[in-house]
Amino acid sequence: MPSFDIVSEVDRSEVDNAVQNVMREIGTRYDFKGSRSEVTVDEGAIKIEADDDLKLKQVREILQGHLQKRSIEPGQLDYQKVEPAAGQSVRQRVLVKEGLDKELAKKIVKDIKATKTKCQVAIQGDELRVTGKKRDDLQEVIAHVKAMGLEQPVQFKNFRD
Repeated sequence: MPSFDIVSEVDRSEVDNAVQNVMREIGTRYDFKGSRSEVTVDEGAIKIEADDDLKLKQVREILQGHLQKRSIEPGQLDYQKVEPAAGQSVRQRVLVKEGLDKELAKKIVKDIKATKTKCQVAIQGDELRVTGKKRDDLQEVIAHVKAMGLEQPVQFKNFRD
């Protein structure tokens, strides 16, 4: 019976590479000369530290650009609130979302079942397994999920015949 998985994954090495590129760019840019701005990765989150709100906003834009170049979409980033740090500096954590949370998984399952295709959908932890009798039905489900316009990007893996 053909099946595939709907997942939301991020390649951690790509996040590390993007952060290293951001730090390299910050070190060479004239508007960051003499500032204590830095970006680090720790425990599945990106930590941004900057001198003030303006520099924080600039670092966020640079980070988002480098992540998009490495095919990590903005929907996979969850910006936490800005916290004051020592002096006038500020810091912000950016969580990298992985896996489908329960509400999003239930929404996708409900939408797939509303299409009346002959497919079964099962929630397996933080991913969905879609099985059906025909490959065409599964391709129809993939097209439908892509057209849903979800805020969190999803990938389709393990397509088996």
